[in-house]
Amino acid sequence: MKRLLTVALSFFVWHSHAVAGIPIQHWTMDNGAQVYLIEVPGLPMVDIQLELDAGDRRDPAGLNGLASATAFMLGKGIQASDTQPAMDDNAVGEAWADLGALANANASNDRLSLSLRTLTRAEILDAAIALAARQLAHPSFPDAVWQTERERWVASLKEAKTKPATLANQAFAKAVYGDHPYGDETDEASVRRLTTALMAQFHQTHFRTCHAKLSLVGAVNRAQAQALVTKLLQGLPQDKACPALPTVPEVKALSQPQRLAIPFESAQAHVFIGQPGIARQDPDFLALTVGNYVLGGGGFVSRLTEQVREKRGLSYSVYSYFAPGMHAGAFTVGLQTRPDQASQAVEVAQSVVADFVKNGPTDKEVKAAKDFLIGGFALRLDSNKKLMDNLSNIAWYGLPLDYLDTWTAQVGKLTAKDIQQAFARHLQPERMVTVILGGQP
Repeated sequence: MKRLLTVALSFFVWHSHAVAGIPIQHWTMDNGAQVYLIEVPGLPMVDIQLELDAGDRRDPAGLNGLASATAFMLGKGIQASDTQPAMDDNAVGEAWADLGALANANASNDRLSLSLRTLTRAEILDAAIALAARQLAHPSFPDAVWQTERERWVASLKEAKTKPATLANQAFAKAVYGDHPYGDETDEASVRRLTTALMAQFHQTHFRTCHAKLSLVGAVNRAQAQALVTKLLQGLPQDKACPALPTVPEVKALSQPQRLAIPFESAQAHVFIGQPGIARQDPDFLALTVGNYVLGGGGFVSRLTEQVREKRGLSYSVYSYFAPGMHAGAFTVGLQTRPDQASQAVEVAQSVVADFVKNGPTDKEVKAAKDFLIGGFALRLDSNKKLMDNLSNIAWYGLPLDYLDTWTAQVGKLTAKDIQQAFARHLQPERMVTVILGGQP
């Protein structure tokens, strides 16, 4: 019966917050952990997300993939304690299934995240938090499991090397980011160098309460959230202040254009054009978000689609986006086209971007973009999961606690001039990287 609860949890949503203010509570615990809470009393569930500055940018040189491997192996076994036996991979999975709760961990460029979703019924909640606490603080990193999973990872990397989109993405990232960790590639050689001993060392270094940011969304109040977080983190080192982690350098601006033509036998040429963009905390984030809807993020109503697809039939789809992180994530224009049309498609796309940076959008385009984005804003908040995504970003990037309440007003006051100036500050069309895989040199 409890296993059925897992399915039921997937359908729980809370609608009233979509049209009301969203009060966010924030405090710092005695052990240094920062806690962010949105109370959602309507449903007997809670989502918890713990995040650490232990993403891929923290991988040691030559050990690309260590953060991701550590996150993956967190749930593959738990050490024995004085009162509880060890648990292997199967036992951990069955324990979560019996509780009807969901738990997973993953690493992105910047952060390592552990997510938990459970009902708030006392016996289930207590057991779920206790299990997550053991998994977080005392993973066993079983070597036999890693040997198997490593071979699966290597096989997937080899398969990815046969896919033109993967190869084009890797070449683009390396050209845009240079020697910054955002451009590092996890390849077969680096994965084969990873060991469970290295994972245990990475865990010991980075899994500390003073590095932790926790976001909670659900039917718990502040006192309950405090108790849950205390129990969840009880097995980690309780240092209120941690030694500073090594500084990660900023992404370097491009000094000149670069064009990479990569031979590849395929029916379609994969094209990427771009450069380092912005960090998420940049004050121009919203102006660039609205402007990019006009440029290439708005699907069939975007300028790139109009010029590349509709007027010239050079590509079925063409798009642009910013990918901001703790550092300047890439601004990217992407499309696929026939190899013999690749050069023309690139020329048109580059022209559209250059014109947009120089002249910006029209007032009419800005109004349409703002109407769409503001009109759809409530849909970004219509479930606990979406609320969690927003809350965790507020926590991670240190955004204002009223960010969600003021978002529509901030977007609404943007003008065409604001957007043009923001694009001019951050994009240099004359110095962008262009990757064409499968097209003509």
